[in-house]
Amino acid sequence: MVRRTKAAAAATREALLDAAEAIFRDKGVAHTSLAEIAAAANVTRGAIYWHFNDKAELFKALCGRVKLPAESMLAVAGGTRQADPLGTLRELSVGMLEQLAADPRTQAVFELMFNKCEFAAETATVDKRRLSADDACLRNLERLLKQAVTLRQLPHDTDTRLSALLLNAYIVGVMHQWVQRPKAYDLRRAAPQLIDMVLTGLRAAPPRRAGAKPRSVSHARRIRPSATQPTRIA
Repeated sequence: MVRRTKAAAAATREALLDAAEAIFRDKGVAHTSLAEIAAAANVTRGAIYWHFNDKAELFKALCGRVKLPAESMLAVAGGTRQADPLGTLRELSVGMLEQLAADPRTQAVFELMFNKCEFAAETATVDKRRLSADDACLRNLERLLKQAVTLRQLPHDTDTRLSALLLNAYIVGVMHQWVQRPKAYDLRRAAPQLIDMVLTGLRAAPPRRAGAKPRSVSHARRIRPSATQPTRIA
């Protein structure tokens, strides 16, 4: 009996989260009431308060069902030294796009955070999580880029901070745009090409630190997207 009760409670909780996800995507978080969510889940409003104190806690639980693409990068990159930092960066970036393309739940949460999540007290915790993940992603991007400079995969005067900001803006922009128009193209299939395009530009003409004297890289060996060994720029 206890197991049935726990299973029923868990099922009700998931039904509430599924219902909230659907209505939030349709109407936005701020314009959705708990009564609407309860009705969509075919439960009483009291059932919501059994599982969640308020809409803010429900929204946090809903977003907590998935790991954000940026958070996936953190789990892999961390502070680990890589033998091929640009190769690792490519692999992680492609993986972020493929994760979004392959997982409908991740797509739903990403859409809610970026398109249906009005900045308000009830979404503050999730906003903080997203910003924290973004900041940590930037730090890890810059760590990988600094390693690439050390291994001479990028010029010695590469502005790694600006490069990280630009790469992050590009990847987040691709995800944001695709979530709005997922039928525009096959993101999973296009992911390697999208990342190779921006990394090719970074290798060819990276932003330089202020005051640094640029060196010509016309003689540098090209780095193939599938390369597994570090390629150095003289």
